[in-house]
Amino acid sequence: MEASLRSAAFGDGVPPPNSFAVPASPRGRLLAAIGLGARGRYAAAATLLNGLRASKDPVLASLAASTLASHRRQLGGHAAALVLDGEALALVITEPRGEPDPDGLDAEGARADALLGLAADNLGRGRLAAARRLVARAEAHIGNWRSRTRAGWVAAEIELASNISAAAIAPAEMALETARTRGARRHVLKSQLVLGVTMANGTSAERDRAKTLVESARETAEKYEFNSLLWVACLLAADLGAGHADEYRFRSAELLHAVLRHADPCGRWLARESPWVPL
Repeated sequence: MEASLRSAAFGDGVPPPNSFAVPASPRGRLLAAIGLGARGRYAAAATLLNGLRASKDPVLASLAASTLASHRRQLGGHAAALVLDGEALALVITEPRGEPDPDGLDAEGARADALLGLAADNLGRGRLAAARRLVARAEAHIGNWRSRTRAGWVAAEIELASNISAAAIAPAEMALETARTRGARRHVLKSQLVLGVTMANGTSAERDRAKTLVESARETAEKYEFNSLLWVACLLAADLGAGHADEYRFRSAELLHAVLRHADPCGRWLARESPWVPL
């Protein structure tokens, strides 16, 4: 089961039929929580992750805290995510490198996850200078495809928040190419959305490409039930003036409310209070 869960989380696999069963191994539970979060099943993911945060393995506990932080951030809870990412960094700040993992589920990957998470948290709170410093600090720990992809997302989002769309394109392109090379379906999907946003206000050709990227991401998210990204893809498709814009807006709202029904009370509260979630 663990191999199937890893493929679903970081490759081109699909969840096994019993993907909502609780795996026996701690690593399997982490992978299951990542998959659950991708499908917008935040309450089930939080149950697994909160248990793993108490692990005696600092790397596993750190990765669990970072993953839960990303789920809080996806619901607009940047302040709550900041606390969790700080916890994640404290757990591994002095941890030896250890055996490398191809997908970054190791000490260096955990440090990169925490630092990039902190950068995204600060970005969401309007602290752009702090976000830039944290991305720069994370560079020393980026040695796997997943960290490089995430670094590209955050770097692009910082430039967008700084109103420098042209500078956002290169890191977004890098993230997409890195994810495609790995064959990581979900990461390709998010990279397409990030790159699409960077080109949304560009030339006519760039805007056309943005529409193509977002529509491809929407179709993939729909097919594989990546609901945490599907509601965003539908909203972006509507904003880009794609056909059936009203239908996409309705679908986005429908999906978001479905996601919130599968969130834990903390996640629902964060979404209601967040200026980033269109409720």
